[in-house]
Amino acid sequence: MNKKSIFRTVLFLSLFIALAWFVRSRFDVSADNIRSYILSFGAIGPIIFMGLYAIGPIVVFPTSVLSLAAAFAYGIWPGMLYIVIGATGAGITGYIMGRFFGDSVLKFHQSKWAGNIYERMQGQGFLYVFILRLIPLVGFDILSYLAGMTRVKFLSFVLATVIGMLPGTFAYSLVGTSLASGDRTLILIAFSVFTLLLVTTYLFRNKVRAWLKL
Repeated sequence: MNKKSIFRTVLFLSLFIALAWFVRSRFDVSADNIRSYILSFGAIGPIIFMGLYAIGPIVVFPTSVLSLAAAFAYGIWPGMLYIVIGATGAGITGYIMGRFFGDSVLKFHQSKWAGNIYERMQGQGFLYVFILRLIPLVGFDILSYLAGMTRVKFLSFVLATVIGMLPGTFAYSLVGTSLASGDRTLILIAFSVFTLLLVTTYLFRNKVRAWLKL
């Protein structure tokens, strides 16, 4: 990481901490109030959430925030269900964008390594998407765009997305639920599970790259 990247990271964290301090000092943002606000939408709340999640690839919204919000408001269940449906919708949106606009906008097919990627993902689309959802070496939306551009079968893409993201979805749900509960033991467990997931991704990243020939 160069000096410019370090400076940007420190600046971003400083601004985030300053903003968090300002909001907490000026407004009542307790866990109960945030949860009450989300639940105030009633029966249409989950529909609004899943709709926002589904358009994430278009507006480039950090969907991890939505995942935590869903678990925060609805708990592990049905929060986890809403996250899976919303994230699948986001994946489909990215897939469609990649399928119909990827080559014309990004010119992916003109790159030197495009031929190998096209061939491998066309032949083993389910495997590639499943492993890269499970061990997310690339961004969620980027993988969706790539699957669309390389013409991975739609059903294979959807199934691989749903199954592959279940461990991560559970981790996010557990973290959001623990923060809403305020239970220190549950928070510790949740962040331990989340950390374990991150460590697992880090330890297996090179093996996954070699296996998938990325």
